Amino acid sequence: MTVRRAGEVRQARDVRQARAVRLGPRSLAALALVSAVGVVAFGWPFLAPPASALTAHAQDAPWLFAGLLVLLVAVVAATISESGLGPKAVAMLGVLAATGAALRPIGAGTAGLEPMFFLMVLSGRVLGPGFGFVLGAITMFASALLTGGVGPWLPFQMLAMGWFTMGAGLLPGPDRLRGRPEVWLLAGYGFLAAFAYGTVMNMAGWPFMSALASGIAFDPDASLAGNLARFTAYCLATSLGWDLGRAVITVVLTLTLGRPVLKALRRATRRAAFEAPVTFRDPAEVKHPT
Repeated sequence: MTVRRAGEVRQARDVRQARAVRLGPRSLAALALVSAVGVVAFGWPFLAPPASALTAHAQDAPWLFAGLLVLLVAVVAATISESGLGPKAVAMLGVLAATGAALRPIGAGTAGLEPMFFLMVLSGRVLGPGFGFVLGAITMFASALLTGGVGPWLPFQMLAMGWFTMGAGLLPGPDRLRGRPEVWLLAGYGFLAAFAYGTVMNMAGWPFMSALASGIAFDPDASLAGNLARFTAYCLATSLGWDLGRAVITVVLTLTLGRPVLKALRRATRRAAFEAPVTFRDPAEVKHPT
């Protein structure tokens, strides 16, 4: 009876979801701010009226928002770090970010086969939304340095990947849902979020196209309905196949490798004991065996 009781207690302890970062009020406020600015940065072609000054500088606006997003993402990362990103969490962040950055070039340029997305989904699920946002942004930054993909699109990629990874940490049932149902939940999220990532990144690059060059480019003088139709055609013509490849490879890797990777990540978080308080004892108080 005692053994059974101990097993139940151990199982309950293992099921409890560990968090590398607990989001406080300041972190939540910073995330809300950068997300609100990000929505404007991505969606301004649909939010600004045709006669506005922002629309008149359609070729300059993405550069302005890119610079602003760099500062805001840095502020969010610093705020989350201040709220409890300790040395053990930083070490895990470095390992996962390096792994994700190394995975990205494997399928770069091959129909959107980017295996890093499945790792971001699983990491965000296990380590929580705060850690997930920082991990997604840093992984994209590191992979850009690795592949030479640095440009005005990078801050948008960092924010979009931060959202992508953070969303996995916000999925329901982190302390109860396990096994095959959890893997299917993560696979479904990865499929939909892969398309969402591609769509918001299309918003970042779409205004750079000249309206005279193509009938699917952003037109500053067009109405909201007209630009929505142009943007839809742009997505279908330029990125649908790429987004589909990204979504399919994320689902396949999640279904085939999801359970062992989740198990490994959870074991690592338990051993790291992120939430355990760190205490220091006076050496004089330590009893040495005689």
